[in-house]
Amino acid sequence: MLNVAVLVSGGGTNLQAILDAKAAGALPHAKIALVLASKPGVYALERASKAGVPGIVVARKSYAAPEEYDAALLAALREHRIDVVVLAGFLSILGPSVITAYPERILNVHPSLIPSFCGAGYYGLRVHEAALAKGVKVTGATVHFVNEVPDGGRILLQQAVDVLPGDTPETLQKRVMEQAEWKLLPRALAQLTEELDAADGPAAPRKEEKDMDHLSLAAELAVNTYPGRGIVLGRSEDGKSAVIAYFIMGRSENSRNRVFDPVPERGGICTIAADPAKLEDPSLIIYNPVLTLGKTHIVTNGDQTDTIYDLMSQGKSFADALRTRTFEPDGPNYTPRISAVVYADGSYQMSILKSADGNGDSVQRYFFDYPQPVAGEGHFISTYKHNGNPIPSFEGEPLRFACPRTIGDFAQGLWSSLNPDNKVSLFARVVDLDSGETGDMIFNKYDAVCSDLDDPEEPELLPEELELLKKLDAEEKQD
Repeated sequence: MLNVAVLVSGGGTNLQAILDAKAAGALPHAKIALVLASKPGVYALERASKAGVPGIVVARKSYAAPEEYDAALLAALREHRIDVVVLAGFLSILGPSVITAYPERILNVHPSLIPSFCGAGYYGLRVHEAALAKGVKVTGATVHFVNEVPDGGRILLQQAVDVLPGDTPETLQKRVMEQAEWKLLPRALAQLTEELDAADGPAAPRKEEKDMDHLSLAAELAVNTYPGRGIVLGRSEDGKSAVIAYFIMGRSENSRNRVFDPVPERGGICTIAADPAKLEDPSLIIYNPVLTLGKTHIVTNGDQTDTIYDLMSQGKSFADALRTRTFEPDGPNYTPRISAVVYADGSYQMSILKSADGNGDSVQRYFFDYPQPVAGEGHFISTYKHNGNPIPSFEGEPLRFACPRTIGDFAQGLWSSLNPDNKVSLFARVVDLDSGETGDMIFNKYDAVCSDLDDPEEPELLPEELELLKKLDAEEKQD
């Protein structure tokens, strides 16, 4: 049985048709698991409540940008483990992140015989007004899959309805609903859920357990203009390697004035000013994002990297170290501190320290433990959910995603998906779990003014190395 979410914006007559079909036993492969409204107070939510179906509101007006709203929709659908989405009078166009997450799993009912009177601008009474103005004798309804083109997805079912003399847009709308929409939509949902259930098989894992809802982290990031800083951990498909990534983004000139620079002697990287002359405040932007302690890899978005390194070297735990820290002191955003460690066996832990919904007097510490990572899977956590003012902190558990096959695909996919205006730097590492050997990749948007990056200073020689050089010099003089 598949979990179905019905998205609504109004009274919910099509929702009621689905609820009635479920009550009558006509949807044996579907569980109506969620009703999601685009605004509060709509009667569809009351219909859901009467049927015992959870109802929530994800209000379009609460989000400044379409991609932010899409991210919120997708988060709600994942939270309720939704397999199939039905648009039943939902008056918002879904963005690419939602459509990509549910390929041919989103149904929409449109009140015309597509391709007539469809596409952008055709909704509600406007469709019937256009049909009457054209003088058509037959109209109807269509159930189709949703893709990137409004009303452009593959058609599943259609039903014709006669246009009668004296029809008004209102009377025609009512008859199309009664004779077509309310019948077609439950029938199409029954057909789709039966096919999907049969394809998976009775003993098959749920979709989200099998392929993590087809979540592509690259696609997820591509529609998020500002997740802030992000940590990505995972295991390769063959289970032999661990993958690590950390990226930074910036909205201000000071925050963007950075590059990643290798620190090989500590097995990591540091941030440095791309142009030291333009550096305004180094306090929260210059730090060691990645350090290696033995065979343990530490990655964070701030100077807590050193805190973790120092305390773990003293025998303390990852959690012990972070209990000594809070979020960054940069109100009103109070940037969360995100941190992670990857151990020699590929197991990993993640954490986020953040304020209590912007309350700088309260710290909230969350820890996530993955002692047996699944091959081909990974987890992602970022400082923010999306852009805003103030910026909302990341919420919930780290996102689970399908790990690409190679470190190149992994790193290139992440880097290319980040917003081109806001992205600054990306570090990626692959760790061979048998040998412990590592390979690193660094992407910097900006070129460093300092030439030391290309020609680093030679480290000071050890005493024994100096003695060896003296000995060689002496032998050379004797010759």
